[in-house]
Amino acid sequence: MKAPEIIARPAVDVVEFTDPTIANASIELIEQDAVLLASTPLRARRVIVRLETTAVMFHSVNQRVRSSTSAREELLAYVVFGPQVRGTVNGLPICAGLMLAVEPGAEVRFVTEPGWQSITVMLRPQIFMEHLLARHSVGDFRLPHGVETLKASAEKVGQFFDWGKRLVDTAARQPALFNERPEVRMAAQVELFETLITALREAQDVDVTRSERKRQAYSRMVKTVEEHALAHVGDHLQVTDLCKVAAASERTLENAFKGIMGITPVAYLIRLRLHRVRKALLAGSQGSTTVSTEALNWGFWHFGEFSRAYKECFGELPSDTLRCKFDELRH
Repeated sequence: MKAPEIIARPAVDVVEFTDPTIANASIELIEQDAVLLASTPLRARRVIVRLETTAVMFHSVNQRVRSSTSAREELLAYVVFGPQVRGTVNGLPICAGLMLAVEPGAEVRFVTEPGWQSITVMLRPQIFMEHLLARHSVGDFRLPHGVETLKASAEKVGQFFDWGKRLVDTAARQPALFNERPEVRMAAQVELFETLITALREAQDVDVTRSERKRQAYSRMVKTVEEHALAHVGDHLQVTDLCKVAAASERTLENAFKGIMGITPVAYLIRLRLHRVRKALLAGSQGSTTVSTEALNWGFWHFGEFSRAYKECFGELPSDTLRCKFDELRH
């Protein structure tokens, strides 16, 4: 019986974007929410190569960004990082030889630093198990539960990343090679499984240090506060309430946000809500969407301060965002 395909034509998709609020647009493989943590312009690139029953995705980012990502379509994901990458995954600093194994649907929270590059391989669990059965290697591997951080040799993980980078670079230069030739996709997929299994064969769970466990706890605290802020969108953000939600002192809360996000809790949550306003304006319909309504919906009642903060974050006034949106609809 032929394995179900996950590709959608075209097989190669190259997207470059400068707006973090559209990071989730036009992609069927993942759910992604991104918040820009710096006030300098964003440049992000995503290349997807859909093979026969697997997909390979490359991400690069030039700025500090918080992204929350989970795979769609019941896909298992394995992630490796470029050799010079700095950042965190669920609060854990990324280091040489680190890999992620992610259960379908599990959320991963990244904080990227400038120069970020990652390769993600996505496939259905049953496809992976079929390959292991054919190799009589089922007992050597297990599928991940939640988000698992693994450590292998920097050499093996580097080879995995380099292989993925060569694939996406070739596909971006010659998309027809993959769009029009299934035998090329199949040959690349054979190499993919060999490279992945080689890296996983020696991978072990990361032995987390005491300081790293503290950072992971900080990451969970940040997520709890963020979820509270999004569940109470019209409320004014008060540090007292945030401390109650986090069950932490003001000092601990501030240390958590500065340690993970690089900014204070209130500054981050304002930026988060600004991103949500922008999404609403970009998704708005003429005659029913106004800047003042969306600002109030997300807790901004001082329109002058809101407009200044919005422009600092996105480089344009909210009225400009809405005007451009409606100009696109007219044309």
